[in-house]
Amino acid sequence: MSVGIVGGGITGLATHHYLRESGVESVVFEADDEPGGVVRSAEVEGKVLDFGPQRTRLTPAIRELVESLGLESELRRAADPPLYVYRDGRLRLVPQSPREAVTTDLLSWRGKFRALLEPLTGPARDGESVEAFLTRKFGPEVARYYFGPLYGGLYGSHPDEMPVEYSLSKALEKAGVERSVLTAVARKVLDGREAPPIVSFDAGLQRLPEALAAAHDEGVRLGTPVREIRREGDGFALETDDGATAVDRLVVTTPADVTADLLGDLAPDSAAALRELHYNPQAVVHLHAETDLTGAGYQVQYDEEFRTLGATWNDSLLDRDGVYTCYLGGSRNPELVERSDEALGSLAAAEFEEITGYEARDLSVHRLRRGMPAYDRSWAALDRISMPEGIRLCTNYTARAGLPGRVREAKQTAEALAESEESSSGEAEQSAVVA
Repeated sequence: MSVGIVGGGITGLATHHYLRESGVESVVFEADDEPGGVVRSAEVEGKVLDFGPQRTRLTPAIRELVESLGLESELRRAADPPLYVYRDGRLRLVPQSPREAVTTDLLSWRGKFRALLEPLTGPARDGESVEAFLTRKFGPEVARYYFGPLYGGLYGSHPDEMPVEYSLSKALEKAGVERSVLTAVARKVLDGREAPPIVSFDAGLQRLPEALAAAHDEGVRLGTPVREIRREGDGFALETDDGATAVDRLVVTTPADVTADLLGDLAPDSAAALRELHYNPQAVVHLHAETDLTGAGYQVQYDEEFRTLGATWNDSLLDRDGVYTCYLGGSRNPELVERSDEALGSLAAAEFEEITGYEARDLSVHRLRRGMPAYDRSWAALDRISMPEGIRLCTNYTARAGLPGRVREAKQTAEALAESEESSSGEAEQSAVVA
């Protein structure tokens, strides 16, 4: 069996890696000249900048990849540092422990006591928004000032626009939460389970997809966009500028609109549904500042007047000297990404100074027009997506975003394909014996 993988981001390259380890022939087609997709890193003024995700968690799957690729010595590790939410004129500590939950001024005592009633509430309801779910579970204060900035800020969507079944439910299910979030957290603490450490690489996160591409470079075709996919016998033909490549199975990891264009002839109804999915555009502005700030960064409460969604303090988090990363845009201000580099840099620096009290200057402006899956009401279109036999979607819009989620799904996809190959081979051998 041969597998064609469309897209050379972390998902496609990890799928390729696991397939090759299983002895399955595969080939990756990536339109860009660099591997990694949105995972991009570069050096600017002697400073390492990440233009997509800034960090990841060293989950067992990520650790396994790092070790198999020999990247252990290049890891940068960080403890879980303080995180803040900007609310009512200043930064306030996000509680990450029972002690901090008592002492933080992010929430009032009334809000804290209301949150303790969460175990008495029911699970998510059909059609419920993330904001409605969190308000019912924890009360309006915790939903607005704690979960709203953290969860909504992560995706750039307002929690009221996000149906819980297409976003938060998947995260809760993975975390083993059946009914009560607080009960699940307490059980985790009592069991001594800790979150995997925060990590990056000396040269930035793109080091991981670069290493994956280099490890199997004979099967990675950079600068080779797939122009057309068509049925050819029991398999598929992938047409590129270099000609056609025949494969038995297909894994598509590209953004929803690109996937829709590629599969329009093979699955027209699913392609139409894919075109309905929204992404939140983001501007990623790197700043340089000399500060005494210590922590992971901050998120801005949604009702504040700032255009900045949040900021990562790379300086203290991962020892990136003087580097701070601000995010603007999202569903609230999608038009911001169309502003000039100068305007975005000035805006980010001015708001950073107002929030933190420190002067800053811009180093770099980068735009992610498909910044994050919005997980908004357009995600109802997922229910209408069904792939033809032999095609699998392995993407951040059909599963979870983030490097751990992408690597995990890539491994599951590769394992399923390898098992189907073994099953087919076994059936063929049995038929030959019977004959």
